[in-house]
Amino acid sequence: MKLLTTTALAALIAAPAFADWKDDYQVVKFGILSGENEQDRLMRNEPIRKYLEDKLGVQVEIFTAGNYDGVIQAIAADQIEIARFGSSSYAAAYTATDGGVVPTLVEKKKDGNTGYRSIVVTRCDSGIESLDDAKGKVHAFADPDSTSGYAVPYFNMVEKIGLDPKSYFSAIPFSGSHEAGVTGVVNGTFDTASTYENTAVDGVYQRMEAKGMIEQGVVCKIWESPEITTGPWTFRKNLPAEMIEEVTAAIEGFAEADPEGFKLYSSFDETDPNPDTGFERVDHDRYQWIVDMRQWLKDQRRGS
Repeated sequence: MKLLTTTALAALIAAPAFADWKDDYQVVKFGILSGENEQDRLMRNEPIRKYLEDKLGVQVEIFTAGNYDGVIQAIAADQIEIARFGSSSYAAAYTATDGGVVPTLVEKKKDGNTGYRSIVVTRCDSGIESLDDAKGKVHAFADPDSTSGYAVPYFNMVEKIGLDPKSYFSAIPFSGSHEAGVTGVVNGTFDTASTYENTAVDGVYQRMEAKGMIEQGVVCKIWESPEITTGPWTFRKNLPAEMIEEVTAAIEGFAEADPEGFKLYSSFDETDPNPDTGFERVDHDRYQWIVDMRQWLKDQRRGS
């Protein structure tokens, strides 16, 4: 009988340590936020779901919830493996899990930029041309865990502009989503609303115009924030490191592997001179200021 060499024997002994992560994660779920209606967000994310499923050789499912907190709680409770967060919802997940999440990627634009802006919108015929004109009006924020729909505009209003939304506006309800805020403005439920814009031709209300949800020329922008770091693709920290790296690398290859699918996923507009073109790696340090800003907002709500 032929004896095993020392090298071969060592390989056999070590083999169980290199078990494929897919043995334990035959279904991978990623969460997406409620920035737009469920049908459209599922449609927009279907290309990357299918691509990841084919690339990784495991079943990939999309998880949705009625609000941002539903996705945050799902990743905190180990119900999903991955989430595509905004900056503030990432910070909320980081806090809720005591740092138990790992950001890896953000979308990158043609010029290398990885940011977007919070904006305030109103009806073009409302007579409101600036935040000065909005005093005493009803202003809608999107969601308590929204970066552009709440955290950034609220922070800027207080710290940069010098107005307290609680007393400046007659009411500051949460609309529940960005689209609901814009719809409320169009219908007259809200006088103004906070939402987001990626570029001058790509934002929530522009997409709603393109989809026929609202008429063109009805909604106008009256304020915009400084640039915000785009929210990250985020993994649970308790996942195998090789799984996090392999899925991250797969997402990085999506734009090149499926240009049409990436175009739908990123809402590429033919008139946009600076569209998303791929992804860039990030780490938590990029979002610590958002964690700090959320703590400031929490202190504000407590009246400290």
